[in-house]
Amino acid sequence: MKIAVLGYSGSGKSLLTARLAQALELPALHLDQVHWLPGWKEQEPEAEQQQVKQFLDGHQSWVIDGNYLALWGDRRLAEADVILLLQFSRWTCLKQILKRRRQNRGRSRPSMTQGCPEKLDREFLSWVLFVGRNANRRKGYDGILARYPQKTLRFTRPKELEAWEQDFLRPRQPG
Repeated sequence: MKIAVLGYSGSGKSLLTARLAQALELPALHLDQVHWLPGWKEQEPEAEQQQVKQFLDGHQSWVIDGNYLALWGDRRLAEADVILLLQFSRWTCLKQILKRRRQNRGRSRPSMTQGCPEKLDREFLSWVLFVGRNANRRKGYDGILARYPQKTLRFTRPKELEAWEQDFLRPRQPG
């Protein structure tokens, strides 16, 4: 089983990935841990590419969260059995980011690289509310849905995702 989780910042990609990986006993890769390394501005894109490639080459099954389509995005989407698009409202994402900030104040969250503490500044708020959900980003998500309609699920409300997750993880009776 290979699951790609994409969506808006603050939509809960990393938490969902952790829950799915644990429940299905799959290795997980949080692309925030690859991209947001200490000194990330100086990091060579090739190093990020290599790290993701090694993960993909080294695992038959996985759960990967994060948009970063420059990091083997085409391969991740093509190989995924399921693609989950989390496109919650900006206010839902903001609420979840505020909660995440309270829980991780002054330290790195589990899905982020150590040394990159949770932050909430004007630039990040602008990203969450406006820049990260611009027309090009929405068009990109629509393109994924059009290219992979049989395996892409779009969620616009947390309750929809919760219902899908409960059903997806429900033990199946043989036969």
